[in-house]
Amino acid sequence: MAARGGEDKLNGLQKAAILLIALGPEKSSLIFKHLKEEEIEELTLEIANTRSVTPQVKEEVIEEFYQICLAQQYIAEGGINYAKELLEKALGQDKAMDVIGKLTASLQVKPFEFVRKTDASQLLNFIQDEHPQTIALILSYLSAQQAALIVSALPPDRQADVAKRIASMDRTSPDVIKEVEKILESKLASLVNQDYTIIGGVDAVVDILNTVDRGTEKHIMETLEIEEPELADEIRKKMFVFEDILLLDDRAIQRVLRDVDNNDLAIALKSANENVQNAIFNNLSKRLASMIKEDMEFMGPVRLKDVEEAQQKIVNIIRKLEDSAEIVISRGGGDEIVV
Repeated sequence: MAARGGEDKLNGLQKAAILLIALGPEKSSLIFKHLKEEEIEELTLEIANTRSVTPQVKEEVIEEFYQICLAQQYIAEGGINYAKELLEKALGQDKAMDVIGKLTASLQVKPFEFVRKTDASQLLNFIQDEHPQTIALILSYLSAQQAALIVSALPPDRQADVAKRIASMDRTSPDVIKEVEKILESKLASLVNQDYTIIGGVDAVVDILNTVDRGTEKHIMETLEIEEPELADEIRKKMFVFEDILLLDDRAIQRVLRDVDNNDLAIALKSANENVQNAIFNNLSKRLASMIKEDMEFMGPVRLKDVEEAQQKIVNIIRKLEDSAEIVISRGGGDEIVV
């Protein structure tokens, strides 16, 4: 590739490659750990094709990266308007808007930024009288912890209704989002991305249900099993996966293993990550751990379907033991009560 011209002529991939080259292999390798496989492949190819970069272009790329990092920090501290105000003082109005524009486009700054910085109990008072669909829309943009606290505090007859609406939500028009933000006196309506925004869905409601207190979760699931049995089944399958065994303490893991067939355990651990394997083996006797490891070594290749079935058997045992209160699954603070 020929020597680069001005920084403005480069696309995002080229800038990222130049930045990684400038950072050096040690720091770049740490960044690669947080990227997707396809992103690593694209960047690696671009780095390999980058032959010559002028010192001026390298400095411009690093400076742009620094400005965007600074803007992101300001947004985290006080929102987009706060970031814009500080950047205008440092860079001037035009440059500040350019940095904010790149940030909102590349990092997809979400609507309801001000809502995510609001205390959950205050937010509950703010939205509890809204239509369930409006509540579902807002909760879809919150963290699972915030949304869980609010769902837990809603009247029981509204909890399942809101959960169902979150799960069935797919795409929401920018106009609808703007209108809701206007109702909530949002300062960010003019900055909403005009592309249709994908929100909600089963994964969103699973995150919330995995965080709420057990009583709220059971009420919502029992209601959904009557009104939407297929949806309830889909949610239940995603609510606790085999790798979540790391959420259990040693005593709970030991209790679970008493009910697990050794052959199922060996198959389930065949494709488990090292942390999960260690959590299991550390709670077995040395003799039994050695036997399981030998079984895994000599059983040869195992079909993914068989591994998933064995893992699901263990998950079912965990859920059964939790239902009977013999073990407790850490629920990330969902047992707090909003009043």
